[in-house]
Amino acid sequence: MKDFTASSTGINATSARKRRGAALDLGRSGNPSAIPSLAAALSDPDPGVRSEAALALGKLDDSAAVPALITALGDAEPIVRSAVIAALGRIRDPAATGPLLAGLRDPEISVRIGAAMVLGKLGDMRAVDPLSKMAGDPIPEVREAAESAMVRIRKRHR
Repeated sequence: MKDFTASSTGINATSARKRRGAALDLGRSGNPSAIPSLAAALSDPDPGVRSEAALALGKLDDSAAVPALITALGDAEPIVRSAVIAALGRIRDPAATGPLLAGLRDPEISVRIGAAMVLGKLGDMRAVDPLSKMAGDPIPEVREAAESAMVRIRKRHR
């Protein structure tokens, strides 16, 4: 693993490849001091850097990263939104429930599936109604993810 200071500096490198690598290293560091640098990288011009920063924040597994991740759910790139949802799924902070409910209506299939899966992990009963509305989704995998999430939520509340 690279030195934490070097990775923190690398997140501002001119090369997108180096910024992605620095984000990866910061996530692996386990150091919550990396949250501000990674949160700033969620606005990087390169979607690969933004995705890697989101995943790195998830690896840090710290609720302090949740507000920045919630903001990043509005990213224009589906790959970034999917990475943000994966990160929120690792952190499992209930504050993400509302924004994840909005992800159920995302035009991108992978984002809808990811949002449903994470909502199932969070287990918030508020998700059951929106998930049940996904029964009419034209994509079978989206319907299956929604059904699986509802089952998981209901089991948790028995």
